[in-house]
Amino acid sequence: MYSCFVPTRWRGSAIASCLLAFSLLLCASLVAVVHAASDQEGGARSDAPGFETAQVVVDGRAILRVRGLSAYPAERRAREIEKAIVAVAEDESIPSGDVRLEERDDRTIIKAGERFVLDLFDEDAELEGVDRKVLAETAQLRLQETITDYRLDRIPRVLAIKSLYALAATLVALGLLFGFRKGFGRLNGVLEQRLQGQLKALEAHSAQFVKGQQLAGFLRGLIKALHLVLGALTLYFYLNFVLGLYPWTRGFAVWLFDLILTPLQTMGTAVLDTIPNLVFLVILFFVTRYVLGMIQAFFRSIGRGAIRLKSFEQEWAWPTYRILRLLVIIFAVVVAYPYIPGSQSDAFKGISILLGLIVSLGSSSIIANIIAGYSMAYRRPFKVGDRVKIDDTVGEVIEIRVLVTRLRSLKNEEVVIPNTTILSGEVVNYSTLAEQQGLILHTAVGIGYETPWRQVEAMLKLAASRTPGLLEQPEPFVLRKQLGDFAVTSELNVYCSDPAKMTQTYSALHDNILDVFNEYGVAIMTPSYMADPTEPKLVPKDQWYAAPAKPPSEPNPG
Repeated sequence: MYSCFVPTRWRGSAIASCLLAFSLLLCASLVAVVHAASDQEGGARSDAPGFETAQVVVDGRAILRVRGLSAYPAERRAREIEKAIVAVAEDESIPSGDVRLEERDDRTIIKAGERFVLDLFDEDAELEGVDRKVLAETAQLRLQETITDYRLDRIPRVLAIKSLYALAATLVALGLLFGFRKGFGRLNGVLEQRLQGQLKALEAHSAQFVKGQQLAGFLRGLIKALHLVLGALTLYFYLNFVLGLYPWTRGFAVWLFDLILTPLQTMGTAVLDTIPNLVFLVILFFVTRYVLGMIQAFFRSIGRGAIRLKSFEQEWAWPTYRILRLLVIIFAVVVAYPYIPGSQSDAFKGISILLGLIVSLGSSSIIANIIAGYSMAYRRPFKVGDRVKIDDTVGEVIEIRVLVTRLRSLKNEEVVIPNTTILSGEVVNYSTLAEQQGLILHTAVGIGYETPWRQVEAMLKLAASRTPGLLEQPEPFVLRKQLGDFAVTSELNVYCSDPAKMTQTYSALHDNILDVFNEYGVAIMTPSYMADPTEPKLVPKDQWYAAPAKPPSEPNPG
C-alpha cells in the first residue's frame, strides 16, 4: 500500500484538525523565524559597483530598496527603517495618513507625525532610475499602505476570521489528502484485478519479451509517483495560503511561493528570450536539410550513371558526397553556434573545450583511418570482389568501409584490416588485369644437369596443357631462373583469368607436373641433393593410385 500524508487512522474530528493545523503553523513559524534571521544576515546584494543594496520588508511585503555605504551598510539601514515603520504602525496615536515629506538640498526626509522614518538620497533614486521626488512620493504612499495593513492584520476580529479561513483550508487539504489516498488505493486495486489478465496476454503475445510483472510494477510506480506529486502540491498550496494569512508568517509564505515561482519564471523568461534564436535554428535546419538533399540527389545520379562527369569515376560519387555533407554540416554548426541557447555562457564554452580536447586526444587513430578510407576511395587500389594480398594476408575483398576493410581469406576467415595499414603498406591486386590480360601463375622446379633443358621445358608445357582453368592464349612460357650447384631451376609461367581459383589452379598444376615428370622418368631435384642416388627417385605409374587412393573411374572415399 502507498504511504500517505495523513495518519493511517484518521477520524476526521475537529480536535484532530485543529491540532494538525496548529502543528503545521508552529513548524512554519519556526522556519519563518530561521528564514528571516538568514535574510537579515545575508539578504543584501550588490546592484551597483562598490555598493550594496537591501530591501525594506515589513510583514513579508517589500516596500523599497535602499543603498548602503561602507560606513553604513545597506542591511543595517534597511533594519533601522523597518524598526521605525513598525514603531509608527504600533503607535495608534499617529494616523496612517499622517506621512509627510520634507525636502532638503541633498535628501528627502519622510516623517510620520513627529517621528522620523527615513531619508532618501539621489543615489537611492538612481537604483530605480527615477527622480528623487518621484521615489519619495512613491515611498510615502507605500508607507501609508504598510501602516494601514500592519494595524489591520492585527485586529482580533480579522485574526479570528483568518483563523477560520485557515481551519477551512486545513479541512479541505486533509480531505484532499484522504481522498487521494482512497482514490489511488482503489486504482491500485483495479490494476491488480482487471489488468492482470491483459498483462499476461501481452506477455504471451510478446514471446516473453515484455514481462507482465514488470509492466504491473511500472504502472504501480507511476500511480505512486502521481499520488506523491498531488499530495506535495496540495501541501504546498495549503502552506502558502495559510501562512500568507498571518503577518508573522507571511514572509515565509512569500519565500515558499518564490521557491517554485522563481525557477518557473526564470525558465519561462529564458524560453521567451530564445524564441527568435530557436526560429533561426529551425529555419537553418530546414535550409541545411534541403541543401543536403540536393547534393545527395546529384551524387546519386552520378553513382547510377545518369550523370557523367569527365575524369570523375562513378565509384567516387558517395565518398565525395560524404565529404561535402560533412563540410555543409560543419558550416551549419558554425553559423548556428551563436544562436544556440546558453552558447555564450562560460559553462557551455568550458564543456565545448573539454569535448574538443577529448576528441583530439582520444580519436587520433579513428581520424587517421577515416582519412585513409577516403584516400583509398580515390586511389582505387581494389574494389569489392577483388582477390588481393595485403601484407601477408591473401583474400577476397568483401567490404570497404571508412575505417576498415574486410577480407575473406583463403581459409574462409574474415580479416579486418585498418585503412591506415593499407594506405601505408603494399597492396597486390590479382584481379585488376586478370580479366583483360590474364593473371600469370608461376612455379619453379629444379632438374639435374643431365636432363636436357628442352625436355624439361616441353614437360612443363605439357603439364600446363593438362591443367584446367588456364588460358591457351597467351601461351605458357618457361624461364631458366638459376643455374644452381646441383640443378637447373626452371620457372613455368601460365595465364589464368579467374584469380578466385588461383589456389585450386596451382594445386592442379603441381599435380600434373609431378605426373608428367614421373611419366618421362625425370627426377625433380628441388631444392638440392648431396649425391646422385643409385636409382632415380620416381613413382612408377602402376603405383600412382596406391591404397587408399582410387583411380578416376572409381569414387574417392569421402
